[in-house]
Amino acid sequence: MEKNNKDYTVPAQTRIGHVHLKVADLNRAIEFYCDLLGFEITTFYGDQAAFISAGGYHHHIGLNTWHSKGLPPASRNGVGLYHTAIVYPTRKDLAVIFDRLRKANYPLTGASDHGVSEALYLDDPDGNGVELYWDRPKELWPKKADGSLEMYTRPLDLNDLQNELADN
Repeated sequence: MEKNNKDYTVPAQTRIGHVHLKVADLNRAIEFYCDLLGFEITTFYGDQAAFISAGGYHHHIGLNTWHSKGLPPASRNGVGLYHTAIVYPTRKDLAVIFDRLRKANYPLTGASDHGVSEALYLDDPDGNGVELYWDRPKELWPKKADGSLEMYTRPLDLNDLQNELADN
């Protein structure tokens, strides 16, 4: 494998299109991603897979049981996906999903302020990590003296996030 070829940079408009997750129980996964988080089903592939999205896109998340039906979660101490990150358009949108999670008594595994973003962390029913976050406006991102980003991990003030819902 070539070491860090500086002759090519991925185009700035490049984005991650979707994530496809192996799940043990398709209906349970749909309850989490659709009923709780609010994604919409765009299509089923028989009774073994579903594609879900936000805003009518063909799919942001694929869920399948092709090789995982009824199986236990992957080991936390092994190679694999760390988490799926779902970005919300505004801080208020993050507050809305936080409120839904809180009212459903769905447990968080963390809540962090990263300077560039604010994030909630949780696990889906199959133990897959999920990050729900919003990006601060780029001009507010903290920078080091050399101009590079100064990202950090500090506790997120959940009361302040919840207050976002009262600011109307």
